[in-house]
Amino acid sequence: MRFRPVSTPGPATVGVPADRTAELAAELTPTLSRLDRTAVEAEAIRLAGRSEADRIRRDAARHADAITARADDLFERVRAQAADRRRELGRREADAVRAEGQRAEAALRRRAAARIPVVADRLTDEVRRQLGLPVLRAGRPPGVEERGGGP
Repeated sequence: MRFRPVSTPGPATVGVPADRTAELAAELTPTLSRLDRTAVEAEAIRLAGRSEADRIRRDAARHADAITARADDLFERVRAQAADRRRELGRREADAVRAEGQRAEAALRRRAAARIPVVADRLTDEVRRQLGLPVLRAGRPPGVEERGGGP
């Protein structure tokens, strides 16, 4: 109601006309000035909040970088350990294969050494037969048997 004109409708009355603009300004200025101060405070709070948020983001980024660096170090150590274990396992397997190969070679050499005299005798007999010479042995010596395939 206070913002309505003071006079009543009808014929003009004698007197000083009311300055509505001045009255409104006088009434609202203190309230609006308080709002201006509040707006300034709110902007200061927003700036402080942005600053704090930026600081938190920077701290979080540093923390994330540190975690990533530790994870990279751990990854490299675990990878190196796994590679070392795999290399050691490979060496053991290679040693086992090598040892088995050496055993097989030794067995083959023993069989070959046992067969050489018999094969040499057969070859000598065959050469002598082809040359028309008398054969020295007409078979294998007793107690010596050839195992396996050909000459």
